[in-house]
Amino acid sequence: MFLKLGVALMKNIKVMDKRVLLPTDYSKNALNAIRYAFELYKDVRCDFYLLNAFHVSGYNLDSMRVPEIGEPLYEAAKKEAEDGMDRLMEILDLHPDNDKHALYTIVTFNSLTEAIRNVIEKKDIDIIIMGTKGVTDAKARVFGTNTVSVMERIKECPVIAVPSDFSVEPPKEIAFPTDYRTHFKKREIEYLIEIAKLHGAKINVLHIDRDKDGKLSRVEEENKKLLMDILEGTDYETHFLSSVKVSKGIHLFVESKHCDMIVFMNRKHLFFGSILSNPLVKEMGYDPEVPILELNDN
Repeated sequence: MFLKLGVALMKNIKVMDKRVLLPTDYSKNALNAIRYAFELYKDVRCDFYLLNAFHVSGYNLDSMRVPEIGEPLYEAAKKEAEDGMDRLMEILDLHPDNDKHALYTIVTFNSLTEAIRNVIEKKDIDIIIMGTKGVTDAKARVFGTNTVSVMERIKECPVIAVPSDFSVEPPKEIAFPTDYRTHFKKREIEYLIEIAKLHGAKINVLHIDRDKDGKLSRVEEENKKLLMDILEGTDYETHFLSSVKVSKGIHLFVESKHCDMIVFMNRKHLFFGSILSNPLVKEMGYDPEVPILELNDN
């Protein structure tokens, strides 16, 4: 029922049909991320899976004690979640109709990350698109707890995190910070290339030199050449910044180039460390104003 074998042909490129997972807690930020997903893939045949993972008051998901189906607290929480999904579908019904898009809903009692893993496995999900914050996240936090958890723990597919107030517009200028210290694999960055080609966006490869001399080692030069080979056929430019802190350099570059997406490789212990870990996010002090595409080292 869910398998589609067609391809969409756009701007002389082929983009395979997508299965997109849209986690939602029914917040404004989650709704904005859903609308962003619709716009990002407006010309692509997509199955969108709207997922709400609900909790039950008084039960700890990490404990062995779980509520039984039929218990009043469980049934009340389930009904609240299902009612929320019904309201969301009513809102989305007002969205311009797109015959390329099909929507499916999933409401489940589980932690968000485990619910996402289950859907990825059962529905062969290609990409996750979600908000940066949810209804319970403090305004002072750069990323919401759920977003950090998903981006750190889910390795099976890429994740796009969309800020609350970001306009629903596809990217035209993409920032891709890298230090060239590890080699690249085409399958790691295929989603970056696909999104760039899909929307005619420029990929801005940004190298920030922490050592201030501007020289790349032999290995770094080889990795840079490999990346350029992989990006051949795309609209891309390479950029270099020196004598600047990584976080400040990224922020200044995004502002100066009017970038509307940032792409990070989630590689631990390298350059940014694990870019989305809580300590590093605090260190960067970067409150994202544009969507972030997190690619996994696989």
